[in-house]
Amino acid sequence: MRDLELGIDPEDYDIATSAAASAVQRIFPRTVPVGVQFGVVLVLEGGEQFQVATFRRDGVYLDHRHPVEVHFADARRDAERRDFTVNGMFLDPETGVVLDYVGGRADLAAGIIRAIGDPYARFDEDRLRLLRAVRFAARFGWAIEAATWQAIQSLAAGIDGIAWERIGEEVVKILTEGHARRGFELLSEAGLLQAVLPEIETQRGVEQSPEHHPEGDVFTHTMLCLDKLERARHGEALALAVLLHDVAKPACAARQPDGRITFYEHCERGAVVAAEICQRLRRSRETGDLVAWLVESHLRHVDAPKMRVAKLKRFLAQPGIDDLLELTRIDSSSASGNLEAYHFCRAKQAELLAEEPLPEPLLRGRDLIALGHRPGPRFREILDHAFDAQLEGELATPEAARAWVQGRYPPADPGAPA
Repeated sequence: MRDLELGIDPEDYDIATSAAASAVQRIFPRTVPVGVQFGVVLVLEGGEQFQVATFRRDGVYLDHRHPVEVHFADARRDAERRDFTVNGMFLDPETGVVLDYVGGRADLAAGIIRAIGDPYARFDEDRLRLLRAVRFAARFGWAIEAATWQAIQSLAAGIDGIAWERIGEEVVKILTEGHARRGFELLSEAGLLQAVLPEIETQRGVEQSPEHHPEGDVFTHTMLCLDKLERARHGEALALAVLLHDVAKPACAARQPDGRITFYEHCERGAVVAAEICQRLRRSRETGDLVAWLVESHLRHVDAPKMRVAKLKRFLAQPGIDDLLELTRIDSSSASGNLEAYHFCRAKQAELLAEEPLPEPLLRGRDLIALGHRPGPRFREILDHAFDAQLEGELATPEAARAWVQGRYPPADPGAPA
């Protein structure tokens, strides 16, 4: 109902009814009893899925998510158990009449997020609502009503008492639904950022070189970067990398004898922290690996103008390169504004790769093993150098590549570490 009132096409529909779950199952031939004890049935119709729930009021919550018991009730009682007034309205599909028992239309018109009834009770029922309040306020540019905001701040420290999968989903939505900067500034003001992502909160007050970062400290820079994330354009992995690209700067900050502020190894150390955070937020392994690579690589484009053609080709042909270059654009434009290296990479990407994609490597890991090499860090170095030689025309056949390796990289002592 909220989205319809705002003129937005709803992504899904929640259907509430006075009919019992058993009646819904009799009416529709294809149903799934996803939560019959709560009066919830999934109806499969026309290739779509619709969640149909019986009007109810909830009993006591013991796990900050599920009520111990429910009592089936009427539409008013059902509305009063929901989270926010703007989410507590019903639309009668036969008459087109909006049923609003909680003042949702007035708050929608005023742009206000207000908990229904006692905000402490609503948030204690489901602590995820603390994050949802921030997400809705950020996405729609709304204010959070004073009593609701006070309850959020008071209960923020307890957000980690719910499943991290649910927290992770909300964090990603805040990052990708639009207005991520405001979302994270609200998280910080509420105390939720300290509870969920303290690594971002510690960026406050971490000074940077005015020459390269005239915008201010690391936290300010990260917020400016988040401000450039666009809904429907930037995906989950890139959004997380934008948030986390400088996550290790507080730990790596140092002031040199000449007064310079440095952050040596913050890319490499940041990749490790980013992977840990993605795991904490229960993101997929694929997403975590990509985010870690983006964080580790986000300054490599600076060296691109000095790379030999073969190495530059390999750099620009990596999976995820478009996300990496977009991260560098966001990072640079939120700092000094120097985009020369970014534009160089984009131009070379079009010039070198548009018509002539990279060939298959002549040398693979199995070839190195056959030549007596053991898998380890040196493996990648040998393969990269061999591929560069191939791209530069020095190697044309697998036989030539193997001979090239034998002449330059003799196998390590079998007893030595790889």
